[in-house]
Amino acid sequence: MQELTLSSKLKYIFSIPVIISALGYFVDIYDLLLFGIVRIPSLKALGLNPDADGTFILNCQMVGLLLGGIFWGVFGDKKGRLSVLFGSILVYSLANIACGFLPYFPKEHLEYQYAGLRFIAGIGLAGELGAGITLVSESLPKNLRAIGTSVVAGFGLMGAVVAQLTVELAGGWNISYIIGGVMGIMLLILRISVSESGIYKNIEHKNVSKGNFLSFFTNKDRLIRYLKCIAVGLPTWYCIGILAVLANQFAPEFGIKDISPGKAIMWAYVGISVGDLMSGFISHALKSRKMAIFYMLLFTLVGVIIMLFGNTDTETKYYMFCVWLGLGTGYWAMFVTLAAEQFGTNIRNTATTTVPNMVRGLVPVMILVFDSLKGSFSVVVSAAIVGIVVFGLAFYSSWTISETHDKDLEFTE
Repeated sequence: MQELTLSSKLKYIFSIPVIISALGYFVDIYDLLLFGIVRIPSLKALGLNPDADGTFILNCQMVGLLLGGIFWGVFGDKKGRLSVLFGSILVYSLANIACGFLPYFPKEHLEYQYAGLRFIAGIGLAGELGAGITLVSESLPKNLRAIGTSVVAGFGLMGAVVAQLTVELAGGWNISYIIGGVMGIMLLILRISVSESGIYKNIEHKNVSKGNFLSFFTNKDRLIRYLKCIAVGLPTWYCIGILAVLANQFAPEFGIKDISPGKAIMWAYVGISVGDLMSGFISHALKSRKMAIFYMLLFTLVGVIIMLFGNTDTETKYYMFCVWLGLGTGYWAMFVTLAAEQFGTNIRNTATTTVPNMVRGLVPVMILVFDSLKGSFSVVVSAAIVGIVVFGLAFYSSWTISETHDKDLEFTE
């Protein structure tokens, strides 16, 4: 293959599919993490319990992500990548606007109304990243895929930072929901200019099974690939779902007066944004997806150990470790790209959409185990036990999964 000039590379990296996918992921992350940021103030304002009701609502959102991942994954392989990019953003934008009007909802069973809206938002949010990464992976030359998807995630993940700043500046948690929904509607209009993936167009009318989710479970090799992809991503949401979203639970044990989950999430995503931009270049330099992920996992594990068992005795130190863990788990785009490259065009969107949402959907399981362990162990030890399992699975999977650097994506299962 002829070496591309610098101007040609930049033209691909900053092409319309990359820019629109990056903007979409920005809004996706803003809306996805907004509940974690406004959980305590919104639930207190609505007269609900920040811990019990908050965990229930968060779990409903995560279950929505899990189910939505399957729906949009199959839909994207059957109807095209663009159909997901249009449909998913409409669903979660409307759900978030509705969340902004929760103070005016009937007070009876308000926790179920809040949970229902977050469930619907979760379904919509599930489709954004997978379809975007699939579209970019299939639109860019194979030697630029890692960099292109890193740009998508690196910029998109800044949505978490903007979400926290919006909550602080907007003057009300409900206004932040409305702003997120409006941003989504505006982006929907911009997406009219995006073209469908050429690789998908080549099989669109072919007589081949598309979007068959059950096919991941009918072939041993395919199932192992699928499970390894999920396991590789688990530490990312262990760090966010437990160490950041539940940051306030660690404050008493560390002797810290208070830790703001919203700020912990924001600082973690500052690190993740930088880490995701770096991961593409690390993979490009190593000519390996799996080794880039492996080294970033190792960096993250060191940070978790020092954070939990070092001298984390101030709120500032806790936020600094959140940045560290963010840098390490910034392989999120690389992990989703790895999933896209593992599977054929006819089930690629299904894989790329369901894999990250399976990881997100396992957050309630991690939290459930974490909460049950707290009955016998301290908060720190409980988090460490969950971490041992999560990182053990991730290290094994990243080491043994097949390499996909420079792999040609024009194939079917």
